[in-house]
Amino acid sequence: MALFDLPLDQLRGYRPDPDEPADFDAFWERSLGEAAAHPLDAEFTPYDAALTAVDSYDVSFAGWGGHRISAWLNVPAGAEGPLPTVVHYLGYGGGRGLPLDHLVWPAAGWATLVVDTRGQGAVNHHSAGSTPDPHGAANPQSPGFMTNGILDPETYFYRRVFTDAVRAVEAARSHPSVDPARIVVNGASQGGGIAQAVAALSPHVKAAFVDVPFLTHYRRAVEITDKDPYQEIVRFLATQHGAQEQVFRTLSYFDGVSFAARATVPALYSVALMDPICPPSTVFAAYNHWAGPKEIEVYPWNGHEGGTTVHRRAQLRKLRDLA
Repeated sequence: MALFDLPLDQLRGYRPDPDEPADFDAFWERSLGEAAAHPLDAEFTPYDAALTAVDSYDVSFAGWGGHRISAWLNVPAGAEGPLPTVVHYLGYGGGRGLPLDHLVWPAAGWATLVVDTRGQGAVNHHSAGSTPDPHGAANPQSPGFMTNGILDPETYFYRRVFTDAVRAVEAARSHPSVDPARIVVNGASQGGGIAQAVAALSPHVKAAFVDVPFLTHYRRAVEITDKDPYQEIVRFLATQHGAQEQVFRTLSYFDGVSFAARATVPALYSVALMDPICPPSTVFAAYNHWAGPKEIEVYPWNGHEGGTTVHRRAQLRKLRDLA
């Protein structure tokens, strides 16, 4: 993929006004309040992962609508005292897989909660998921998740996902191995977009690692990339004539730029300048609005894979400072 977006010097100053409705904060306060009416009821069942250095738990808790959400909790074996913890959100289409897929953070001495994304985890080569989405789409949709319920913010898929993700932080904090004051949220692509939202919506997050985030600056994304998942929105609009105003009104409640502007904890971002899936200008739009301390690692010659293990090393060093 060639360089196709703004040059880096312009990206560093790219700070478009957030496209958000007047009731953005009220919408999320109400959404989280409705979820809080359901007991969290977090369950941690010891799981035989055949690992000697990590203790694993099969986790279930009540997310949006009281629906059960699955996760894994990996804890360094023999660790004493409550541990700093990474709450990890997954990329588009992926599921939680198995505990052995998530060993980097425990190897650094951190507990890790790996959160399933409802309805996902049965796509191509991605890891399997085990969390259904009992709340069906309220409108015709392009295959995928981007247009599920997109004609109304009340029914939009990511209202449920972001709410689940906030509840996941609460579930992690309820386990005795987790230090409730040292929670870092993390994810790449869809997971990065979810982490952005949770950092703004949860008062219990200490820091955020946001990698090549999806679900950010939607209007520009659909106009400059022809790659999925953003193209799901384009295909929807190409058939549902006259829906444009409703669609972008809904998306304005879920835009990472608005969440970033409300997040005050330290953040470490990554961006790849040849990323055709999450264009770099959409990442910088959120990063430049982030309200707390922040750093961004730029990978000029990478695509959506971002900085891969080189960036993970940077994150591990940052975790060491936060511990």
